[in-house]
This record gives sequence, structure tokens and C-alpha cells, in this order.
Amino acid sequence: MTDTIFGKIIRGEIPTDIIYEDDHCIAINDISPRAPVHVLVIPKKAIPRLADASNEDQELLGHLMLAVGRVAEQLGVSDAFRVVINNGSGAGQTVFHLHVHILAGADLAEAGMAG
Repeated sequence: MTDTIFGKIIRGEIPTDIIYEDDHCIAINDISPRAPVHVLVIPKKAIPRLADASNEDQELLGHLMLAVGRVAEQLGVSDAFRVVINNGSGAGQTVFHLHVHILAGADLAEAGMAG
């Protein structure tokens, strides 16, 4: 486990409201939300960036995507949400422990992010 804020949250050193948890990941609300719903899905295994994942992480990465779907369903936004993974500081990553952003609750297509 790394000594990032996410590692401390996972170890219970920093209290937070966990909105989803299983054996491999947790989900928490982002403290600086960019949308009405902005949740982070964080693997319990510390991987600094997506580019640092290895072949042994393939199952975990798939698990994270399934967890994203479960969290979106739990939050009532499964019909329209965006998934973002920032890789490196140049892409906006500020905590170097892989995490997946779920953004919803706004018209993200109108926000210039249609794809």
C-alpha cells in the first residue's frame, strides 16, 4: 500500500464515507466534484498510474469497470455517466494511486465532452 491519501483511506487512517466496498476496491465521493455526481472508484491494490499496471492486474482492471457499473446503478445514474482515468500529472492526475472517476448528473455532452 502506498502512502497516498487513498492508501490512508483504504487503511482506515483517514475517515471518509465509503459508498461502495468489496474485496478489491472502494468508492468515495470526490472532495472537489466536477459534476453533481463525482465518485472515485479506487483499487485496494496500489498501482500509481494506469500505465503502471501489469498483466497480473488485468483481472483487477476488469473488476474496477464492473464496480463502476454497480456504483452507477447504486447512485441511480446508470443510464448516463462518464468514466475517466487520468494517467500522469500532464493528464490531471494529482494522486498517484490509480482511480476511476464516475461523473454524472449533468449534461456532459453539452459540456463539450461528447465523444
